[in-house]
Amino acid sequence: MKRMEDKKIPDKIDYEAIFGLATEAVEKLKKIQPLSIAQASRISGVNPADISILLVYIEQGKIAKVK
Repeated sequence: MKRMEDKKIPDKIDYEAIFGLATEAVEKLKKIQPLSIAQASRISGVNPADISILLVYIEQGKIAKVK
């Protein structure tokens, strides 16, 4: 889990485009603009399910860029 917390969040990520994120999480993430998963996980209103969805979205984006 520590390794996942160190993951960086892309600068120009569109939180509204991430299917499954809670509305409150989208609002908080857009406002605060965390730089890493660790920072995002400490935001009040962003729950562990939102963090998991965000991690999957970031990983899928990296895989798509490689292909």
